[in-house]
Amino acid sequence: MTTTFSNLLKSAGLLSALTAAPAFAQDAKQFATEKAAVQVDTIASGLDNAWSVEVLPDGAYIVTELSGTLRIIRDGKASEPISGVPEVARQGQGGLLDVALDPKFSENRTLFLSMSVADGNGNGTAIVRAALSDDGQSLAQVQEIFRMNKFTGKGQHFGSRIVIAPDGNLFFGIGDRGERDRAQDMQDHAGAVLRIKPDGSIPADNPYADGKAGLAELWSKGHRNPQGIIIDPENGQLLTVEHGARGGDEINAPEPGKNYGWPVITFGKDYSGAAIGVGQSADGYEQPLHYWDPSIAPGALDVYRGDMFPQWNGSVLVAALKFELLSRLERDESGAVTAEERLFEGEFGRIRDVKVAPDGAILMVTDGDDGALLRVSASNRS
Repeated sequence: MTTTFSNLLKSAGLLSALTAAPAFAQDAKQFATEKAAVQVDTIASGLDNAWSVEVLPDGAYIVTELSGTLRIIRDGKASEPISGVPEVARQGQGGLLDVALDPKFSENRTLFLSMSVADGNGNGTAIVRAALSDDGQSLAQVQEIFRMNKFTGKGQHFGSRIVIAPDGNLFFGIGDRGERDRAQDMQDHAGAVLRIKPDGSIPADNPYADGKAGLAELWSKGHRNPQGIIIDPENGQLLTVEHGARGGDEINAPEPGKNYGWPVITFGKDYSGAAIGVGQSADGYEQPLHYWDPSIAPGALDVYRGDMFPQWNGSVLVAALKFELLSRLERDESGAVTAEERLFEGEFGRIRDVKVAPDGAILMVTDGDDGALLRVSASNRS
């Protein structure tokens, strides 16, 4: 197994380095944005390529690290790794990816993880269901409920965040795994948004539920590497954000059975500068709601629905690795993007995840071997 940053700290007697000041610490930073004054507090630092965060019912945070560890952060302190997490294939962009809490987590302690796993053919994306122990120290009832059907030795474009719909079904994305034509193969899970039931079975209303015209788990195809996925709690719209090539990062609203174009159409170019596909549009392929050129390398997205920043209501928040920023996109009544505000550029490093917390604050995690959990709140300064 790969030696993790946290294991090195432990062996050196430095596990306490994973802790940091709680919210409202003295090192809080103040920022003036277009519509709100905000404060950013460091909740924890020293995380090993933090990838995802969720808020537990008691107000603590559960965080994934790409190396394969899952931790709980409470009162500014990161726990020892939670035991029982399946072994991940830590290669390139692969590792332990997203964590999502069951809507009834407070009753059943159920959570879902996305991760890269290995077999004799290489590695690929899998979804795991498990129950967190009452003391938060271990996982039980661990069950792999989905595994993509074609593995490869390549180390990129695993996706893969999870969003749970009001009916309990799971949506998640998988990238093209660095083999772009797979995004147009209807018998391949790569380059797709997928939908399954919480036990891994197939919803009867999936567009290819009978498996004849496409794999039963498929919801939409033609995605390059969707690393963000969310459902707008106000209108139920499914939104994804995905990495383009050289330019062409996209926000899409995937609908069942539709094709979002990669690599036939794209607003980006190959890293060599060569054209990709037939252009920016073609019959039978959907257009994005928004795209970036040059790329911002989007890691995740959320829709702001909260009381702390009413002036941001309905904005799409996108975590960006390149330029190290949070993009806030304003939308009109039709949902079309009308303006972008770029926040915190270069201040905190590569922002990997963004999440609107139950209290209306905004959580961010940053990439790297000194990753941090950050909390954005309304500034207490006039």
